[in-house]
Amino acid sequence: MDANKLLNLYASGEREFDRANLHQVNLCDADLRGANFAEADLSGANLTQANLSGCNLSRANLTDADLSGANLKGANLSEVNLIGADLISVNLEETNLSRADLRSANLGLANLFGANLSEAEMSGANLKQANLSKANLTGTNINEAELNDADLTEVIITEQEINEGMLHVGISHKWITWAGSY
Repeated sequence: MDANKLLNLYASGEREFDRANLHQVNLCDADLRGANFAEADLSGANLTQANLSGCNLSRANLTDADLSGANLKGANLSEVNLIGADLISVNLEETNLSRADLRSANLGLANLFGANLSEAEMSGANLKQANLSKANLTGTNINEAELNDADLTEVIITEQEINEGMLHVGISHKWITWAGSY
């Protein structure tokens, strides 16, 4: 499906685009609030500045997609594939990213306030200057993730994860370091 067809269907009231093939589609600045893209292929898509708040993107493929500056507030991105995606300055406030694959994704300056990242795979992700306040990080793999200047105030992790040395929350509660990396 091309961008024009999708935008025309959306304008006419259609919201169901689950399993759609939208590989490399250009939806820059598109307003697609509340649409269902579950299991859709959006790999390589240009979604910069798009409004995807409240969308269902569960199990969608967004590998190498560009979502810079997009609004995904309150969206469902559970089990989504965001490997290598560009999410600079994206709004993921209160978004469900449980079991999401964010390996090597660029989330610099992203707003993840109150996001559910439980059991997400975030190894090698760039979270520099990201807001992770009140985010749920239980069971999340953030091994080798870049967390410089990230705000980790009141992040939710288990006592066991702290006790096992998986995460060390800095005194300022603004960043996390790993054992041996101070």
